[in-house]
Amino acid sequence: MVISISSSGWNLSGVIKRSRATGIAFVSLCLAVGPAAAQPYPSRPITMVVPYAAGGPTDTVARIVAEAMGRDLGQRVIVENIAGAGGTIGMTRVAKSEPNGYTLLLNHIGMATAPTLYPGSIDPLASFEPVGLVADVPMTIVARRSFPPNTLKELIAYTAAQGQKVSYAHAGAGTASHICGVLFASETGALPVTVPYKGTGPAMIDLIGEQVDFMCDQTTNTTNQIQSGEIKAYAVTTSHRIPALPNVPPVTEAGLGKMELAIWHGIYAPKGTPPEVTQKLTSALQNSLLANAVLERFRQLSAIAVSAENATPSALKAKLIADIARWKRLLEGELVK
Repeated sequence: MVISISSSGWNLSGVIKRSRATGIAFVSLCLAVGPAAAQPYPSRPITMVVPYAAGGPTDTVARIVAEAMGRDLGQRVIVENIAGAGGTIGMTRVAKSEPNGYTLLLNHIGMATAPTLYPGSIDPLASFEPVGLVADVPMTIVARRSFPPNTLKELIAYTAAQGQKVSYAHAGAGTASHICGVLFASETGALPVTVPYKGTGPAMIDLIGEQVDFMCDQTTNTTNQIQSGEIKAYAVTTSHRIPALPNVPPVTEAGLGKMELAIWHGIYAPKGTPPEVTQKLTSALQNSLLANAVLERFRQLSAIAVSAENATPSALKAKLIADIARWKRLLEGELVK
């Protein structure tokens, strides 16, 4: 029934019709604006956390790949350094971030040593969604310029004889530099005094300044200093010489075959990140690892970029599971703090 009132009053029929028209228009506007408001990922800059100090080897890898991924994604990927506790402070920060793809983690084998060295602090498998492997980086055993030993065999004899008079720098328990030191001690029986830092970037500064005696670090943090003569090099943790450092022998030449070690790096997102977001990040990583500029930069630093087909969540997860078991056996038996 339509109710009408005199011409001096309101015509409710017209009001109702106009209200219906306005309501329909409003709903139509919402439907039109809704999809536009939900912008596709990524719609703003992404933060990539490196759980070690700026200027170190993992930081170098992160900045190379972050720049390339940013170009592919159409948004800046900003590297943020959150160092401390063997990388677990930065790891925890990312694990507790909103799982929306805007906070990522780039880490190395420290992800695999954390469960043994920092039990109860963070579970790498339960706290993250793997995005993909990035690169493998060999290590180098290096020392201050005036350190007496000149060869790896001399270093082994010297550290065995001098013991706690020799100082070994590393980036904290569970880091790559610490693991390399554990392997060195396990292979040689040498037990130098260890000096932990928040990253091997600061440790390298003190090594160049001759505040510590020797360390073991990734080629991404040592190649330039070796080539410039700022530090001396004893060996690379490979079974063969590498192009960037042709005069540095592999550890196998000194009989330290068990010290062969390449440090893998991977990218992670917080657990619960939507699959479509993770897939987009994986695709950007794979495209980055095909870029000539990235491959050349890694080559200069003796890092080996993972092939695009292996830069996958499944490959990273498998590597992490295997290395958690591997380093648990070593660290529980022969931990050097």
